[in-house]
Amino acid sequence: MVSGVFIGNVPYIQVTLAWGNFVKSYWFTLDTGFTGDLQIPTAWANELGLKVQSVERWTIADGSRVSVPQALAIAGLDGAADRVQVGITNGSSLAGIGFLTKFGYRAIVDCKYRTVVLDKP
Repeated sequence: MVSGVFIGNVPYIQVTLAWGNFVKSYWFTLDTGFTGDLQIPTAWANELGLKVQSVERWTIADGSRVSVPQALAIAGLDGAADRVQVGITNGSSLAGIGFLTKFGYRAIVDCKYRTVVLDKP
């Protein structure tokens, strides 16, 4: 089980990212409207030493389409690790449905009690 936090009205989870010899934990907005794995700011990608492998067209919340550089990274969560597809943008850090599915978690976001829990049913 993984516990997250609310900051304001936004749910966050902590994920460890690694590439090469660099490993660091980061906070991600849990975004159930994002179908990908992870989105990270350009500064994090540079810090990790990620190399862009492709560019994909994404449809974002307002319906517009944007080109997003893609890289691979290793993500760790609750003792498990897997390769994830990382979109590199100038925006926020997001953990999406693809990420939760890859790790086999369900998200329980309780706005009344302000709790965020990822568990495996």
